[in-house]
Amino acid sequence: MSRGSGKGLSLKDKLDGNELDLSLCDLNEVPVRELAALPKATILDLSCNNLISLPSDFCSLMHLVKLDLSKNRLQQLPLDFGRLVNLQHLDLLNNRLVTLPVSFAQLKNLKWLDLKDNPLDPVLAKVAGDCLDEKQCKQAAVKVLQHMKAIQSEQDQQRQRKLQAEREMEKKREAEQRAKEALERELRKREKAEEKERRRREYDAQKAAKQEMEKKTKKETVHTRKPASSSRPPQPPRHKPSWSRSVLRVLLFVLFCILCTLAACKLTELQHQPLCVSVNTLYEDVVAALQNHKTLQNMLQHNSHQ
Repeated sequence: MSRGSGKGLSLKDKLDGNELDLSLCDLNEVPVRELAALPKATILDLSCNNLISLPSDFCSLMHLVKLDLSKNRLQQLPLDFGRLVNLQHLDLLNNRLVTLPVSFAQLKNLKWLDLKDNPLDPVLAKVAGDCLDEKQCKQAAVKVLQHMKAIQSEQDQQRQRKLQAEREMEKKREAEQRAKEALERELRKREKAEEKERRRREYDAQKAAKQEMEKKTKKETVHTRKPASSSRPPQPPRHKPSWSRSVLRVLLFVLFCILCTLAACKLTELQHQPLCVSVNTLYEDVVAALQNHKTLQNMLQHNSHQ
C-alpha cells in the first residue's frame, strides 16, 4: 500500500513509550483505526503532512493528551472535536483554519494552544493572541476556551430562545386550533338548534294544516248529510202578503157580510124588522140608481149612434 494513504505503515514501530510520531510521513489521511488500536499512544505528532481534513471518527481517539497538527492544510476541524476531553496540548500552527467548532469549548483540560499562521476570524485571532512563549500559549488556551464557551452559551441561549419561540408558537397554534374547534362546535350546535327549530316550525305548520283540513272536511260532510236526511223537496220561500192583498181580503169580507145581510133580510122572517127594512130600502135605492145609470148610458150610446 502507498505511504501517502497512511496505510502500510507499522505504527507499532514508531511508538516510543506513549509517544507516536507520524510527522513528515506525507499523509493525506489519518489512520484512525490503527491509532484506535494503540490507546497507549497519548502523544500524537501528525505535523508536516498533507492533511486537508480530519475524519469524524478521529474524535473517538479520546485517549489523546497531546496532539500536534501543525504545518498541514487543515481548513476546519470536526464538529465534535470537543469529544477529545483529555486533550491538554494542541498545536495547530500554520494551517488554513478560519474558525473553530463550538464543541471546542468542551476541551476543559486544554492548557496549551497555538493558532499562529492561520487565516483566523479577526475576533478569534484577537482572542487567541500570539503564542511566542509558553506563557502566551497557555493564555491562548484559556482565552480561546472562554471565548468558545461564550459562543456556545450564546448559541445555547439562541437555541433555547428558538425552542421557546417554537413552543410558544406551538402553544399558540394549539390555542388557535382549540379556539377554531370550539367555534366549529358552537357553529354546529347553533346550526343543529336552527335545524331543530325549523323542523319544529314545519311540524307545527303541518299539524295546523292537517287540523284545518280535518275541520274543512268535517264541515263539508255535515253540509252533505243534511239534504240526504230530508225527504221533502226544497220549497220556495214564502213571501209575506202585501197590504193590498190585506185590503182586498177585508173588502171581500165586508161584501160577503153585506150579501149575507141582504139575503137574511130578503129571504127570512127578519125582513119586517126595522134594520132589514132599512137595508131593503137601501138595496132598492142602489138598484134603482144602477138602473138609471144603465138607462142613461144606453141613451148616450143611442145618441152617439145617431
